[in-house]
Amino acid sequence: MAIENNNVVTLNYKLHTVEENGERTFVEETTSENPLTFLYGVGMMLPKFEENIVGLNVGEKGSFTLAANDAYGEIDERAFAQLPADMFNETGLPPVGEVIPLQDNQGNQFRAVVVEVSPEVVVADLNHPMAGKTLSFEVEILAVRPATEEELAHGHSHGVDGDEAH
Repeated sequence: MAIENNNVVTLNYKLHTVEENGERTFVEETTSENPLTFLYGVGMMLPKFEENIVGLNVGEKGSFTLAANDAYGEIDERAFAQLPADMFNETGLPPVGEVIPLQDNQGNQFRAVVVEVSPEVVVADLNHPMAGKTLSFEVEILAVRPATEEELAHGHSHGVDGDEAH
């Protein structure tokens, strides 16, 4: 069965970032014991990721590269927040590189990376960690099946076999 909208897709992938000079840096990979399973065509994955796997069948492999603007976007220079240092009186100032949990005025939670610390201010990068990066994927399709009515109603996969209990 070829991948199409409203299919549950199970695949393995290896992800590398690619620098302008072509240098590749390993980021992560899945395994057959812990593959990626998702409902195809409902916006769960990057649109260009889905475009590159549509029509593939079980057992097929592929590789593709997504430019930053087709992945998590370019780095937005406006997405840096200057947080008052007194916000951290209870926990202490975080070190550069630490990922800190934040919440906006609507109660949405997200994470930011500390990029600068001074006695007055902590500068946090609110961009996605993969923003500005070219992503290179190697994929292998492990399973493809039609989504169940329940999965379609819920808008997400209930696992390889459609049984959320597993």
